[in-house]
Amino acid sequence: MTTAKEIIEYMESLRNEEQRKILMRFFKTAPGEYGYGDEFLGLKVPETRKVVKSVVQDFVLSEIPALLMSKWHEVRLCGLLILVSKFEKLATKRLEHDEKAIRGRDEILTMYLRYAERANNWDLVDLSVHKILGHWLLMPTCLGGQDAGLHKDYKLHLLDELAASDNLWKQRMSIVCSWKTSQQGAPSWCLRYAEIHLHHPHDLMHKAVGWMLREMGKRVSMDLLRDFLRQHAHEMPRTMLRYAIEKMSEEERKQWM
Repeated sequence: MTTAKEIIEYMESLRNEEQRKILMRFFKTAPGEYGYGDEFLGLKVPETRKVVKSVVQDFVLSEIPALLMSKWHEVRLCGLLILVSKFEKLATKRLEHDEKAIRGRDEILTMYLRYAERANNWDLVDLSVHKILGHWLLMPTCLGGQDAGLHKDYKLHLLDELAASDNLWKQRMSIVCSWKTSQQGAPSWCLRYAEIHLHHPHDLMHKAVGWMLREMGKRVSMDLLRDFLRQHAHEMPRTMLRYAIEKMSEEERKQWM
């Protein structure tokens, strides 16, 4: 399979009606729910990953938009995971400063953001954003001009735009991308966007922010997490706070709550 049409036809042939109904309920696709209107084939993630593994080597970037524009949730996930795989191949330590690899990563990142609204459920965001956008934040880029000093400003501007969007999934991208930056010892991304989203009205963002704060504390510094909580615990939604302190001792959790 080397075209989007072939992949879509193959994935449609794997349709599982019983699993489809389960996924439609799980991802809240009923009227008024956050996933309203999404359509599923009924494929489990390992099945989609198997498709990705079989095609990614010879699959060209120009075919990916057709996957991302599909009505099928699993097909869009397939497109996103192909982008992840291609990005990771260009993001090894050996290729970090390679000019061709930098251009390739920038091209993938640009495509990912161009179709960001197609990652329109939490799993599509969470399985891709830290591995593309989060990793890109830590690496050299040609985007934002030739002056290397401007690249950090460009990256902040890009994330600020996602955070300020009226699209829930773009907002989620702006915080969940920090999973990767925290893994690499860079807490500022998490702290900045956790603060920006502190009063977000949606429960899915409360969970995401609390989760990223917890990861930042675990990966970088529990003291930094405690400093953040000392400033903001009194105003954080309870779900956000519970997620953030989940790895603390029972005694300390009680103190924060």
